[in-house]
Amino acid sequence: MNFVVIGAGAWGTAFAVHLARCGHPVSLVPRRAEHTGAMLTARENTDYLPGITFPDNLVITSDLSVALGDADIVLLACPSQSLRETCLRVRAATNEAVQFSLVLSLVKGLELQTHKRPSEVIAEVFPAVTVGSLTGPTNAEGVAMKLPAAMVMATPQADVDLKSVQAALSSPMLRVYTSGDLAGAELGGCLKNIYAIAAGCCDGLKLGDNAKSALLTRALAEMVRVGVALGAHAETFYGLSGFGDLVATCHGEWSRNRQFGELIGAGAKAADLIAKRKTVVEGYKTTQAFAGLCTVRGIDAPILQEIHSILFEGKAPAAALHALMNRGLKSETLSPFPEAAH
Repeated sequence: MNFVVIGAGAWGTAFAVHLARCGHPVSLVPRRAEHTGAMLTARENTDYLPGITFPDNLVITSDLSVALGDADIVLLACPSQSLRETCLRVRAATNEAVQFSLVLSLVKGLELQTHKRPSEVIAEVFPAVTVGSLTGPTNAEGVAMKLPAAMVMATPQADVDLKSVQAALSSPMLRVYTSGDLAGAELGGCLKNIYAIAAGCCDGLKLGDNAKSALLTRALAEMVRVGVALGAHAETFYGLSGFGDLVATCHGEWSRNRQFGELIGAGAKAADLIAKRKTVVEGYKTTQAFAGLCTVRGIDAPILQEIHSILFEGKAPAAALHALMNRGLKSETLSPFPEAAH
């Protein structure tokens, strides 16, 4: 099974290294030619994943046409806001003669203008190809260092032999589960970045463990409410792509979204932080996209809306906390719309 990973940030690189260690033919395609050259020379990604030596069978190339020539499965590991453009480049590189049978998204964010999930964007460009998502609580460095982890591959049933793909993606240190709830898996992966920013704000404000635990519990309830309203299965959010990813991203010292929120909680301005960053904080634009989507759909998401106010309207984190703590009292509900679950 031949794999092509497009996008050589930390996560794309880590997963390409993982696949190569599993013995598969793998090509990793960076966007920039100079990045390709640097990785070929160093045999590691010093920009985004330093210290991880590439296996000998990992091919690094900036030539999409060559990489895609024998590809069976394509994995896209680019920022969400450049996903459509990346898909169009892939299609152009194949001269419209697509040979691969499956595209798996490693992307976690909504397209800002359309509010579409990654798989929906991909399917618009490749309507005849099976599309899925590979997601879960998987920090790039941890996977690259062969620490134990688990993920979920969500894709609708298709002609592709998904059990064979599942086996190919798995290893003794990385267990891959399958799911038919593509919407739920993707929405969980998107939403958790927003709540990781909120968790970071808790850390920056030094609110303590009680506050952060309460936030994450209510964030999970909100994820379920938003997800079900957008067509996902409620139970998916209690799995790897929901609860699992939420816990990892909200507590991990490595989490860019949590770190971003912590700096904001400590007094930094979101726009200033974004302007100075080299790596992408997916939760920033994702908050903007979901805030617009929830407003249009009439979905109640108070935590999400307060994070939007902090990031894009200049609201002080302490004021957002006050607004959340002084909402009307009610009963605790973790699955607000159980009758809407599939």
